Order: sequence, then C-alpha cells, then structure tokens
Amino acid sequence: MTAPARSAVRATAKQTKFIFVTGGVVSSLGKGLASASIGSLLETRGLKLTIQKLDPYLNVDPGTMNPTQHGEVFVTDDGAETDLDLGHYERFISQRMTRLNNATSGQIYQTVIQKERRGEYLGGTVQVIPHVTDEIKARILDCAKGQDVLIVEVGGTVGDIESLPFLEAIRQLRLEVGATNAVSVHVTLVPFIGAAGELKTKPTQHSVMKLREIGIQPEILLCRSERPIETALKKKIAMFTNVAADAVFSAEDVSCIYEVPIRFHNEGVDTKIAELLNIWSRAPELTGWERVVHRMKSPQAEVDIGLVGKYVDLVESYKSLNEALIHGGIGNDCRVNLRHIDSEEIERRGPAALLSEMDGILVAPGFGSRGIQGKVEAVRYAREESVPFFGICLGMQVAVIEFARNVSGLRGANSTEFEPNPPYPVVDLMPEQRTVTEKGATMRLGSYPCLITPGAKAAAAYGASEISERHRHRYEVNNDFREALTGHGMLISGSSPDRRLVEMIELPQHPYFVGCQFHPEFKSRPQAPHPLFQSFIAAALRARLSDGRRRPVEAVAAPAP
Repeated sequence: MTAPARSAVRATAKQTKFIFVTGGVVSSLGKGLASASIGSLLETRGLKLTIQKLDPYLNVDPGTMNPTQHGEVFVTDDGAETDLDLGHYERFISQRMTRLNNATSGQIYQTVIQKERRGEYLGGTVQVIPHVTDEIKARILDCAKGQDVLIVEVGGTVGDIESLPFLEAIRQLRLEVGATNAVSVHVTLVPFIGAAGELKTKPTQHSVMKLREIGIQPEILLCRSERPIETALKKKIAMFTNVAADAVFSAEDVSCIYEVPIRFHNEGVDTKIAELLNIWSRAPELTGWERVVHRMKSPQAEVDIGLVGKYVDLVESYKSLNEALIHGGIGNDCRVNLRHIDSEEIERRGPAALLSEMDGILVAPGFGSRGIQGKVEAVRYAREESVPFFGICLGMQVAVIEFARNVSGLRGANSTEFEPNPPYPVVDLMPEQRTVTEKGATMRLGSYPCLITPGAKAAAAYGASEISERHRHRYEVNNDFREALTGHGMLISGSSPDRRLVEMIELPQHPYFVGCQFHPEFKSRPQAPHPLFQSFIAAALRARLSDGRRRPVEAVAAPAP
C-alpha cells in the first residue's frame, strides 16, 4: 500500500472496529443473518454501525440475474441493485444501506481495469495483489467512514477460488488496523450424522484449516447445527481449531429468524466481541425482539395469503416480500400462512381451484410475459369475489390490464412489455426508457416521492399525504387511458408530485383492492411493519372473520377466458 493509503487505514482504525464474517463447509449457512444479528446486538448496545456484503461473482450487480438462481434483488434508497442479504441487514438494524454496502468482483475488476486504461497505474503491471486487493480495501474503508463498527460479510465458502481476493484483502486489513480493531467470525457447520447418532466436528476443523492456510485465524466460531452443541464438544472444536473455548458458540436452527439475536446474546456472542474489540458499552436492549418472537410464536389469529408469482420454485426470489407479509401479521398479532402459487398453474387449473381458500391475494412483481394470463385471472378472481387484493409493481400493472379489459371495455388491453402493439396499451414503456439499450442499472431505481389522494385507503394506511418509496421498473400506466380507468370506478390514489406517473391505484367499492408501482416490501421491518402490508393483512383478517366469505370451489364462477 502507498503511504497515503496506510494513513487512511490508521485514521479510520481510530474510530472504527471491523468484524469480518466468513463461512465454511457449505453455502446457505446464514452468514447474512448472523451478520445482521450481531449488528442488531451491537446497535442496541449504543454503537453506530453498518454492514457490508462482498460478493465474489463477476456480475457488476445482481440486477440482470435470474431470481431463481440468485434470489431477489434488493434495492436501496440510492438506487443500487444489491444482494438480498442487504435486506436482512435493514430488517435487523436501523441504518439504511447504500451502494457502498455491496461490492462485487465485477465492480472491483471493472474499476481496476478502468484505472489501468486511464493510466493511473503509471505503466505498472496490474495484478490481483496489490491492485485488486487494494481496491477491495478501499471499498471497505469507504463504507467504514463515520461508523463505530463495520461488519463485513464475505460471500461464498472458504475454499472457493472466487472469494480468495476478498479473503486476502481482509487478511491484509486485519494486520493494518491492529489486533484490537478487527475480529474474524467464522460461520461453520457441525452436522448431525443420524447413523452415528452424534454431531461431527471434522468439517469445522477442515474449514478453519483452509482459513488458516491463507493467513486468517478466526477468533470466534458460530457453529450451525440442527441441535445444541454441548460444552464438551465446544472444547474439542476449540482445541483442533486454535480458538478459545469461550469463543465457540452454538448456533442451532430456530423456528423464527428474529429469535437469532436473542439466542446469540444468551450464548454470549456480543459480549465476547465487545471483549475482543475492547468496546465499552451498555447491555443490549432485546425487548423489541422478544415482543416480535412472542407474536410470531403465540399469535391471536391467522390468515391464509396466496402469493401469485412466477419465480415460486425458489422462495428466496421473494425474500423481502415474504418477510413483509410476516411483518404485517406481527402488526396484527396474526400468523400469516403463506402459499406460493405459480401463475402458470392458475392458467392450467383456473383461479378458483387454487385461490378459493385464500383470505387475501397478493400478485407479486416480475418481468416478462410468462405466466401473465394467470396473474390476470388471479386479479379478476380477487375483484369479482371481493377477496382482499394487493398488487406490487407488475402486480399493479396486471390489475390495470384486467380492469381495462373487463370493466372499462377496452378489449385486448395489454402492456407493451408483453405485446408490442396491443389495441389499448394501458401500460407502456416510460418515455425516458425508449432509447435505453443496456439492461444493467438502467431502470427507474431507488426512492421517489409519491403524493397520496386524501380519503383513499392508502392515506388511511400511511397517515400521511406524501411518502417516499423504492422503485425498480421500466413500464408505467399509460396516461392516455387514465380517464377510461377512473371513469369506470378506479381511483388513482397515489401519483408522482408532477402528477405524471401513476404510483397507486384502488377500487373504492371493493373491501380492499390496492396496487402500487413501487416496492414497499423493501422498507418493512419486523419491529415496524410497512403500513400497506399491515393494512392488507388486517383486511384479510376481517375477510376471514366475516360470515359467508368462503365458498366451495364448484360454486365459484368459471375463470376468465
């Protein structure tokens, strides 16, 4: 590193402590949840912190990835398309994420190559060490500015070739900031082998061995397991991994993810981190999490919600949506039984066969024409059968299409996303999108203001006349057809401040029929449910409790042609 870079490290180290979180043995161990839970505990101790995710893939961001491969794309206020783990971070801590909180190999290499093309390396040979690792460290230090603590989660699994530059960068940074300013937390697996009837520590031993081979000795182990890990086993793991016995923690499966901070605190994870980093702070306040867990485990009621989408093969495609519905249930002291329903299956079997037992229907966001007719049929079923309905992004656009076809009399109405030249393009490409040729990071992204119509259900839910919500879309309701929609009973309940863009729609005569162009799920929190999800679940609960709502499948009208 250059002298100025070393000075930057020293200056940052005085005000920031670093926690580096890695994972071993297998993927999907919950590094993101572990990072978020540690962050929550430290924040309730009075520390200012944020969390950064380092992703090893070569995509610049996940915005162009198929959701069934990578899960949902989480959008920040400043318009960054990021890894879904940033959603976990925002649901567990109060800090809002920005584009600084997610860095990918694609971004790192792109920046390094651009610098080389501009001649910034003065003719030197550009190499992974030091140029790529220096760029990674610079991203970490940028994110650390102004924070008491920065938690850095390294994506991938120790041993993968893709994550080696990130691991090398944090190895260097740990040395540069000093032992009392950085701690390494390794999330590993201690599997239970049924045939042997015992937990096995060898995978964890080998995972730590791989980490130590590249120069990182973890100070803390979070041992994921399906059952508690006893003291004797912790001592064995400690001996073979060179980790203190009181820094080996059991992280067994839980039925409610919001219980993890409580479990970690009971194990002593936050206390050990504070000790290692020489942090003096108050005891954590866990009352909020205890209240959330109690409401999830002992609710006073329950509802069945049908989530109609096209990426239902991977539940994490709708991660924030799933959690926001659960939050809506927490706000109503109500368990949400979520049913993921493939819109193509609705096309094959009809909506009544799949939706007749639902207390509420949510049509999810998405892209492309596959399964669209199934979504249209789901909207029509909800409208005609007075089932509480909530449409998000594409879900709102589909609701406009269905209403235009079947109520406004615009036969053949459609979106130009699905049909280039429909007779009535009630949903069309935004004017500023017509000249866009690249797909990555070119949509309408990030937070935009929205004015709420007084007296609308949205106004009652928000309790405000102006809001700000996050967007991710290219298409909008076509203003040429506003009168055709509103003249037949649809209410434009939210719009952009210049009134040019339709942000929300409602059907006032329906018990609950609301659509929004934005993504409210990104701002919902377990301790602060989003108003639209809370009001939707409340409507579903009223529907469930009302007399005569449920009808046998054979008594429901045939699906729309």
